[in-house]
Amino acid sequence: MGITLGVVGILVLAVVVFLVWAHLVMAGERPASLEAWRDPEVTITRTERSFVIEPAEGGSDVGLVFIPGARVDPSAYLWKLSGIVAESGATVVITEPTLNLAFFDTRPLSAFTADAPDVSEWYVGGHSLGGVRACQLAGTGTDAAADPPVAGVVLFGSYCANDLSDTDLRVLSLVGERDGLSTPEKVADAAHLLPPTAETVLLPGANHAAFGDYGPQPGDDTATASDEDTRDRITDAVAGFLSSAQ
Repeated sequence: MGITLGVVGILVLAVVVFLVWAHLVMAGERPASLEAWRDPEVTITRTERSFVIEPAEGGSDVGLVFIPGARVDPSAYLWKLSGIVAESGATVVITEPTLNLAFFDTRPLSAFTADAPDVSEWYVGGHSLGGVRACQLAGTGTDAAADPPVAGVVLFGSYCANDLSDTDLRVLSLVGERDGLSTPEKVADAAHLLPPTAETVLLPGANHAAFGDYGPQPGDDTATASDEDTRDRITDAVAGFLSSAQ
C-alpha cells in the first residue's frame, strides 16, 4: 500500500511540475505587439482560441492558420505576421495551443478556420514545433473531403516530421541563417519530406527567436540582423507566396 501511494505521489508531482513548466511561456514583447494593434492597415481580433489579423480593407480569400512555437505566447507573432496581412490582403489566424504546446492541441484545423469564415483557400504554418504540427495537419488536409482542404504549408524555422513529398501542397520554408535550434543543416536534412516544388528562403542574420518577438531563447545563436530587417524579409517572402496563390 505504501509503495502504491508513493508511486501515485510521484506521478502527481510529475504532472504538477509538467503543468507548471508548460505554463511558463515566453511572453510577447509589448512594444512589438502594440505596434501591430495600432497599425491602421490591419484589424486584430482576439477569440477564445486565437488572434485573427485581417486587412482593414480589400482583403483576399486566402488565409493562413499559424501555430506558435513551444511555450511561446501567440501575441509574440502579431507584429511579424501583421506585415504579411497588410501586404498581401490575406487573413492570418494565430492559434492558442492547448498547454502552450502544439502536440497537445488535438482540435481540427476547422476549429480555427471558423474564426475567419470569409476565407475560402487555407494554408497552415507555424514556427518551430508549431511548424511540425502544421505539417501533420496539412497531411490530413490534402484529402478533398477534409474540413477544410489545405492548399499549402508555411514553415518558420521548422521542418516536417511526416512525409509530404508526394502531395501537391505548395510549401514555403523560411530558414534563419543563425538559427541555433532549427539550424539550416537540420532543415536541409528534412527537406526530402517536402514536395519537390517547395521553396526555401534563407533569412540572413536571423536566429530562431527572430521569427517572433519574445526575447532570447536558450540554445539559440545571436541574431545579427535587426528585427525590422527580418520582418521585412518575412513579409516579402510570405506575402509574395500567398499572393501568387490568388
